[in-house]
Amino acid sequence: MCEHRTPEFTKLNPMQKVPVLVDKGFVLTESDAILKYLVTKHNVADHWYPRQPERRARVDEYTAWHHTNTRPHSAKVFILEVLIPGQTGSPVDEVRLNRALSQLDDTLDKLESMFLRRQAFLCGDDVSVADLLAVCELMQPVGGGRDVLKLRPQLQHWKSRVQSAVGESFDRAHSVVYGVRDRHRAKL
Repeated sequence: MCEHRTPEFTKLNPMQKVPVLVDKGFVLTESDAILKYLVTKHNVADHWYPRQPERRARVDEYTAWHHTNTRPHSAKVFILEVLIPGQTGSPVDEVRLNRALSQLDDTLDKLESMFLRRQAFLCGDDVSVADLLAVCELMQPVGGGRDVLKLRPQLQHWKSRVQSAVGESFDRAHSVVYGVRDRHRAKL
């Protein structure tokens, strides 16, 4: 049984989704809210979630867009290519996967043209929680052995900057994705 399907976890999040933060009895769900809460509570460097209203609004602008673009389009590729075949034993539905890849490609176009057009990171000249959210979603297809940034140098450079900004935490944060990728490759 998956840990997030247990009765104990369901008490924390009836939606049975991860992540969930429990901080001295305060329960919070949704990665966006959790990141903003932690940054605010622990008074980390301002660039993560700026206090200046216009700069903060840029981060909020991306994170609002993220939930209907980067997040579902990246996740759908992973679900269609890895999760459904892995759970059902059925082959990849190539028609649905190609449609999902096309949607993700449109999203990647927008990331380049709207958010990275004149700056190093999605919301300015320094890394923010927006970059963390985006890079984690874009790493999901790696679980199926697919590098969606392979033909996109602008996004590859951005990912490298994010990776440099967070250091070794990047690979630790994506260790599960790397493990899924390795198991997926072994099956091929």
